Amino acid sequence: MIIAITCVIAIVVIVFVLGVRPKDLPEPEPVSPFAHLDERKAAIYENLRDLQFEYRVGKLSDNDYQLTKKDLQKELAVVMAEVDRVKLQLQAPKLKPAAAQDPLTCPHCNARFAQHLKFCGECGKPMKAVRA
Repeated sequence: MIIAITCVIAIVVIVFVLGVRPKDLPEPEPVSPFAHLDERKAAIYENLRDLQFEYRVGKLSDNDYQLTKKDLQKELAVVMAEVDRVKLQLQAPKLKPAAAQDPLTCPHCNARFAQHLKFCGECGKPMKAVRA
């Protein structure tokens, strides 16, 4: 009797697992470009706190404490610089390079015209890319 119930449960589980299609699964949440940097920053801060605690209880000499602290601070500076670089990269406007911009193509809607125009005939915006 127990074996029969176990077999029925196993069959139901197998049918359910095989019946779930990838399109039925929810979309994964987008990963923040800062997630790994935030984790690394938190780990460095925790290491600095642990280092200070071990120094205060006398497990580390003054020289070892200063050297290790300096190394952790350098590593933290690298992580913070990377955070700033990613922020600037995300905030930068998505303009094409000046050499790649065609004067006959609208930079806003990518409509192409046979002659040079001041304003796009499709979207009405200026044909030259406005730089902030």
